[in-house]
Amino acid sequence: MEFSKAQYEGLLADISSGLNTLTSRLDQIPQAAAIGAGRWFVTPAVADAILNLGRQIVDIGKKVLDFLVDLLKGATAPIFMFLDAWDWMDMRGSASGVASALTEQHLVVDNSDWSGDARDAYVGSVSAHSGAATRISSIASSTSGHLLFCAGAGAAFYVTLAVVLAKLIAALTVAIPAMGSGVFSAPGAALFLEEAGFTAAVVGTAIVTLTAFLTSQATAMVNLHGEAVDNSSFPAGKWPSPNTSTFSDATVKDGDADWSLAPD
Repeated sequence: MEFSKAQYEGLLADISSGLNTLTSRLDQIPQAAAIGAGRWFVTPAVADAILNLGRQIVDIGKKVLDFLVDLLKGATAPIFMFLDAWDWMDMRGSASGVASALTEQHLVVDNSDWSGDARDAYVGSVSAHSGAATRISSIASSTSGHLLFCAGAGAAFYVTLAVVLAKLIAALTVAIPAMGSGVFSAPGAALFLEEAGFTAAVVGTAIVTLTAFLTSQATAMVNLHGEAVDNSSFPAGKWPSPNTSTFSDATVKDGDADWSLAPD
């Protein structure tokens, strides 16, 4: 699932603007209802119905608005997930560079210049160090991928909220002049109430989908933790031992004479 930080920030700006517009539209409902109820041709019974419908619309609208605002409390999470995914990929690059630098092809030891226990310990530890660095690179890559996927899922969820918000604003935009005209009726009120019902259903479905997705991602993160504590590349949970206790012996034997030769 792809994620664009710039597009998502633009989406959040649109949602913020939409919430302000929705608030403004709701604030206009009481005045529109009062104007409609005061028309000369409106009977007292119809006037009461218009005022009552206006109150219902404002009540439902504010509940929906509060609900949307509450859902937006975690709206910045996908951005932080994206940034963390970027950092983990940087770690992957660093670790893969270390793994490459620690291969036997790059750490060549000429037997004619250095021999003995120190040389053997040095050469023997190369592959273990390279393997440990490779494991770090793999874990970093997996972590980055899961974070980026979570960021994309979060963005898709908030795209749904943006669509819901736009439909509510459109419904109110139609309802306000209709109510103020004095011909606003139960079918007109139903237009907005239907949109409010649509909002609850769509948002509820989106939340269920997001929850299921994040549950699977939690499982993936547990698996990543399992990789991190796997001792196959990190004996006893530590970096492979470089066998430094044997590095003190850099002796090359030539006949009966012993002489020390430190590697360049």
